[in-house]
Amino acid sequence: MNLSPSPSAVPPASPAVVELERAAVAMLRQIADHEPLRPGEFVQVLAVQASHVTRQVQRLGRSGHLTRVADADDPRVLRMRLTPLGEEAVARLGDAGARGVRPALAHWSPDELRSIAALVRRLVDVFLTHPADEGQALHEGTTPPAP
Repeated sequence: MNLSPSPSAVPPASPAVVELERAAVAMLRQIADHEPLRPGEFVQVLAVQASHVTRQVQRLGRSGHLTRVADADDPRVLRMRLTPLGEEAVARLGDAGARGVRPALAHWSPDELRSIAALVRRLVDVFLTHPADEGQALHEGTTPPAP
């Protein structure tokens, strides 16, 4: 299997790699973190157009990575849920990512690793409390880039 933005961009490297487009990977990870999601929620979370979400949902459904389930509160609304194949793909993606990071951080001291972990947590907190679609600067006193 091969994780690649396009079929020919990255040759198969290991059996732990999954063949999916970059957009599909982002969608699978969001579903894994927040399932089940409505297609409209992907538009907001991933900051993409609805047509992109529709295409990816259809592709991931055909490939067996996700399924649609009725919303518990409104059976007319469909939500996306990972299938066992989708769960396996997300797990393999995480494993592949961890294997790629380990060698890069192998020579970092424990203090450096703790520092980077704290900074990454802080960055994630900033993104969670300041969504990009708000159009606000991340910190007081900063201005967003000019269009």
